[in-house]
Amino acid sequence: MSGLLTGKRVLIQGVANRFSLCWGIAESMAREGAELCLTYQNERLREGVEDCAATIPGTLVLQLDLQQDEQMDTVASTLQERWGKLDALVVGAAFARKEELDGEFIQVSREGFHLALDVSCYGLIAMTRACRGLLRASGGGSVLTLTYLASERVVPNYNIMAVAKAALETSVRYLANDLGPENTRVNAISAGPVRTAAASGVKGVAGMIGDVAERSPLRRKTDRTQIGDTAAFLASDLARGITGEIVFVDNGYHILGM
Repeated sequence: MSGLLTGKRVLIQGVANRFSLCWGIAESMAREGAELCLTYQNERLREGVEDCAATIPGTLVLQLDLQQDEQMDTVASTLQERWGKLDALVVGAAFARKEELDGEFIQVSREGFHLALDVSCYGLIAMTRACRGLLRASGGGSVLTLTYLASERVVPNYNIMAVAKAALETSVRYLANDLGPENTRVNAISAGPVRTAAASGVKGVAGMIGDVAERSPLRRKTDRTQIGDTAAFLASDLARGITGEIVFVDNGYHILGM
């Protein structure tokens, strides 16, 4: 690939550090010529995001908490002033309390359920709504998010996050239907397990990564460059006919049975 995203402006939410899947997306999109804006949730994460952004000249950095509607509106307003349009939006953050991932799913608390769905699903809906005008101003764009196979199959220690991902995937389809007439496409990448800060909260993730490397049809681990390159394609005009899809990037692991 070369210059697939030249002239395009992209907002990426979900970078925490250089191990993040969303950082892999940022690197691939920058390589393809995109101008980027990265966001950080709070002051604790700000330095890590700014360090990443510093490696890509011209990258904007703004604060954005997916549970704060006013921050979403502020980010959209800032980008309206700076860019006037948005060609692609990536919403990659997900969150659930660690205690809601361990043990039996039936024990999930009402508060934990609401928190996981709010951040991991509603955040995509709210952020897409906030950026709708910017996407429309570009003549239509691409919205991307990240999901996982646990939305379809039982994965130990994923629990409430699996429910959030299932809701997220359904939201992708409904958003795609809403925004299709405006030429904005909405898709999700279902990534294989990758060692990230977020994944460290899931017990047994190392074994899951090893299982993919051993059993997947391509016999290799998923890594963030695979995710990043797929995202760059989906944000490009080459993917102009693709919307409402869950694109698996797991070296084929999802096709296996026993």
